Amino acid sequence: MDTALPNDLSAYWMPFTGNRLFKKDPRIVVAAEGMYYTSADGRPILDGTSGLWCVNAGHSRPEIVTAIQEQAASLDYLPSYALGHPKAFELANRVAALMPGSLNHVFFANSGSETVDTALKIALAYHSISGHPERRRLVGRSRGFHGAGFGGISVGGITPNRKHFGALLPEVSHLPDTHNLEENAFSRGQPSWGVHLADSLETLVALYGADTIAALIVEPIAGAGGVLVPPVGYLERLREICTAYGILLIFDEVITGFGRLGAVTAAEKFGVEPDMMTIAKGLTNAAVPMGATVVSDQIQTAFMNGPENVMELFHGYTYSGHPLAAAAGLATLDVYAKDDLFARADSIAPYFEDAVHALKDHPHVIDIRNIGLAAGIELSAGDHTPGARGHEMLVKCFEAGVMIRVTGDIIALAPPLIIEKNQIDELVGTVAGVLETLS
Repeated sequence: MDTALPNDLSAYWMPFTGNRLFKKDPRIVVAAEGMYYTSADGRPILDGTSGLWCVNAGHSRPEIVTAIQEQAASLDYLPSYALGHPKAFELANRVAALMPGSLNHVFFANSGSETVDTALKIALAYHSISGHPERRRLVGRSRGFHGAGFGGISVGGITPNRKHFGALLPEVSHLPDTHNLEENAFSRGQPSWGVHLADSLETLVALYGADTIAALIVEPIAGAGGVLVPPVGYLERLREICTAYGILLIFDEVITGFGRLGAVTAAEKFGVEPDMMTIAKGLTNAAVPMGATVVSDQIQTAFMNGPENVMELFHGYTYSGHPLAAAAGLATLDVYAKDDLFARADSIAPYFEDAVHALKDHPHVIDIRNIGLAAGIELSAGDHTPGARGHEMLVKCFEAGVMIRVTGDIIALAPPLIIEKNQIDELVGTVAGVLETLS
């Protein structure tokens, strides 16, 4: 284990980070195993966020490590343009078998951001080749996060991610988010209020015409937007409207895929089948970057016309279906199955729910919301600059031996699916203690 600290932090421009503040007092991690990171000064740091919603099976799983090592020694890389290797096809088959309904075709990428851009391009191309090129409007949602590419931030609805980058994609609209503290504060699981907000899609249909709208993309659970859980019936209503008007429904399951809600996907959890799904993060347990856009039979079949020697979709990435990522993905799916981790997450979720809701009466807490092994704890900003209390929580929790995720003044907890009850107590107890120290 290399614990040597870098002697110069200036060259690395860190993503989504206040670089100047971080580099004054850096939080450096040098190792990880199971439920814990190890800090540079040798302290165990309980992982309360599965890294970044992605290390669902826990860190440094030997089965995944071995699979990557063996693959690197046999076939380190192969371009996926008109060439193939066995594990990419095997992984696609394994993923398709886990998906609901007719979602049987898998297009590999390297991140959630790339899977979203892929899905948006497929949606536009599908309508074009189906004789409806006028269907160009894409619909996202306020407070939605769909990665950092131009497509993703166009349909995304988090203001700081968009404001410096110009006009972005044309013909994009947004639905309102479902967050309402007056109606839904301290809900356990899906809130009962808010299904009517899905009808905002009908408003866009009336305004622009159904024949101009290509697709709607939503996160079943809005993660970076603050762990926003869909109201009862909300996703079902979106499906009904999309079906009625020929609008493709895309579920961004980069976070919710592979067990976060106690099921393979949120689509399975809620019983709603989209036309496309984006997955990443938990696909390889984050050991090697990989993502995938999964599409229905209807969509994929529409492209399979014309001369066989002509490529059907002019899209892809140098590292699509990368051998190491495919090996990691196969090993990860094996771990999920062997340890029955999705069912395990479902069984421990009620204990997690009770633990996080015990924070209700702690200082500054104005809402707690949860589903599966995901929870958002919203704090009042008080007299502070928005986000200041959230950042203070992040730093103080790390110092106290727990890693959390914050979005503004919202704490997000999403531990690996292997978490034990005593570790839930450690995680929530540390958060509770730090809350008591905030000004």
